Amino acid sequence: MENNISTKDKEDETKECCSKESCEYKPGKPVSDDIIPQILNLYGSCATPRDFEIYASNASFEDPLMCAHGVKQIKSAFYSLSKIFSESRIVEYSVKEKAMSPKKQEILIDNKQNYKFLGRSIDMISLIKLYVEDGKVVRHEDWWDKKPLRNRETINFPLAGRFMETLRRGSMLATHAMMGFGKDPTK
Repeated sequence: MENNISTKDKEDETKECCSKESCEYKPGKPVSDDIIPQILNLYGSCATPRDFEIYASNASFEDPLMCAHGVKQIKSAFYSLSKIFSESRIVEYSVKEKAMSPKKQEILIDNKQNYKFLGRSIDMISLIKLYVEDGKVVRHEDWWDKKPLRNRETINFPLAGRFMETLRRGSMLATHAMMGFGKDPTK
């Protein structure tokens, strides 16, 4: 796993905001160290209720097929993977973490995912973007083929983008209903 936050970079950031006399900056372990194992479980169709504790209660998840709001909908999105695919997992990944402010980070997971559907193996390249505040994921985006999600802000014709967003929300609501509205399968 690659983590592109060096101690020198953190020291340079600190020098800009305060002098050695006014504060002592002590870099801690990367936030991604606590989050990556759960992300691997989610994408590996072996998530437990504990794996969803990385999310803030008002977190959102979005990929080209779904747009989930809140932990229960995020649970439905990931619990549905095992219903569709006989196997799913992240097979390769690298991590970059960037501090946006003292309690806000952006984690980028450049990855290759593998799915088995009807006995056929499907590989997909993806960029997972996690926005973290106070140690909790508040936004989780999965950019398939590393392409930004298509919405009213990224498409030249905003009405088409709004329509795509509505389709993703509808897909999520149908999945949420089919998955028991976010109930944990172990209960």
